[in-house]
Amino acid sequence: MDIKNIMNEIQENIAQVISRDSVIGSQLWDKLLKVHPVDIALLFKGLDKSRIKQLYNALPEHIQLDLFPELQDSIKVIVLSSLDSHDQFKAFQTLSTDELTNLFDIFSDEELKRYLHSLHKKVREKVTRMLTFEPESAAGIMHTDVITLIEDFSVEKSINLIQRLRPSRDVHRIMFVVNKEHRLVGHVYLEDLVFNKPATRIASFMHKNEVVATANEDREAIVKEMVHYGLTTVPVIGEDGIFLGVISGDTLVDVLVEEASEDVQKMAAMAPLKRPYFETPFFQSVYERSYILVILLLAGSVSTTIMRLYESTLTEMLLFFVPMLTSVGGNTSNQTSAVAICGMVSGEFDTSTLKYFLRRELAMASCLAVILGVTAFGRVYLTSGVLWDSVVVSITLSIIVLVSVSLGSAMPFLLKRFNIDPAFSAGPFLATIMDILGILIYCTSIKLLLF
Repeated sequence: MDIKNIMNEIQENIAQVISRDSVIGSQLWDKLLKVHPVDIALLFKGLDKSRIKQLYNALPEHIQLDLFPELQDSIKVIVLSSLDSHDQFKAFQTLSTDELTNLFDIFSDEELKRYLHSLHKKVREKVTRMLTFEPESAAGIMHTDVITLIEDFSVEKSINLIQRLRPSRDVHRIMFVVNKEHRLVGHVYLEDLVFNKPATRIASFMHKNEVVATANEDREAIVKEMVHYGLTTVPVIGEDGIFLGVISGDTLVDVLVEEASEDVQKMAAMAPLKRPYFETPFFQSVYERSYILVILLLAGSVSTTIMRLYESTLTEMLLFFVPMLTSVGGNTSNQTSAVAICGMVSGEFDTSTLKYFLRRELAMASCLAVILGVTAFGRVYLTSGVLWDSVVVSITLSIIVLVSVSLGSAMPFLLKRFNIDPAFSAGPFLATIMDILGILIYCTSIKLLLF
C-alpha cells in the first residue's frame, strides 16, 4: 500500500487511530509512526482543531519535534495552544529565527507576549529585532542563524568554530567575515579554508562582497540583483554596516515564486493573496475579487454609451463584427504587455533598451496590423459580401492593433515610473481600456468612411 492510500485510510479512521482501541486503529497507528513527517503534516490539514491537538499530543516526542517545522503556521498555532511552556520551548527550538518570526506574525498581541516568554533569551532578542522590519524588506526574509568569521581569525580557529557550531547553525559555501564590531568586511569560501595554511589569517585572503543588501531594502530589488549576478547568497546589513544575516538560495527561490504568483494575480485584476487560498476567509476573497470586477463592469458600460451615441451609423451587419474587434484589441494588448513585463522582470528591458524595444514593437504592430487586417477583410467579405463594409472593418481592426501594441508596450513602463506594479497593466484592466477604445475607433471609422 502506498503512502497516499495509507494516509487516506488513517484520515477515515482517525478516531480509532488516536485512541488505538481497535485492531485497525493499532495497525494504522504503527504505520503512521513510520511515515515521513512531511507526509504526516499533510494529514493534519484535513483535521479539525480538536483532532489536531489529540493526534499531535498522542505522537512520540521525537516525531512531534520532527513534525512541528513541517506544519502550516495556522496548524502550529493550534498545536502550541495545547502544549505546556516546556514543550512549547522545545517546539520553538526546531524552528529557525526567521521561521519563528513568520509564525509570530499571525499571533495576537497577547499570544505573542505569552509565547515569547517560552523562548531562550538570546533567540527572543533576535526575533524581537526582526519583528521591527517589514516582511517585504531584505531583513524580513533573511536567515540569522549563520556562522560569521572574524577577520583576525586564523584558518585553524575558523574551522574549529564551524565544527562546534554546525549542529545549530546553517553552513553556506560562502562564509561572511566581520570585524570585532560585527561590521561586514568581506567573505571567504569553504574551499579557501581548505587550501590555506592553518596559521593564515582570514583577512589575508578574504574577498570583497559584490552585492550587499541593506535591512530595509525591498526584497524584490535584491532578488533581481541576485539573479542578475548569479548569486545564491547575499549578506544583509543594518546601520553602520552591522551584519544581520543572509538571504540564501532557498529564500531566493521562495521569493521568486511568491513574486511570480503576485504578478499573475495582479495581471488577473486581483489583489495578491496574503495567505494560502484555503486559509483566506471566504468573504474576504469575495470582497477582494468583486470590487475590482464591479469597477471593470462599470468601466465597460462606457462602450455601451459610445454605441448609443453612434446608433444611427451602426447597421445590423456592422454590429455583428463588434465582438471580433474588441477581442482582437484585448488579446493583442495583453500579449504585448506580457512581453514587456517579462522583459522588465528579467532585467532585459530597462531605460537603456527602452527606445529599441518600443521601436521594435512599433514595427511588430505594423506587421500584425497588416496580417490581421487582411485576415479580417477576408472574413467579413465572405460573411457580408459587401466590399466597403469589409474595407471599413479591416481598416478599423488594423488601427486597433496599432493602438493595442502601443499601449501594451508603453503602459508597463509608465506604471513603473509612477511606482505602480507593471503587472497591473495586463489582463482585465488593459482589455477593458481596449474594449472602450476599440468601440470608439470602430464607430468613428464607420461615420467617417460610410457616411
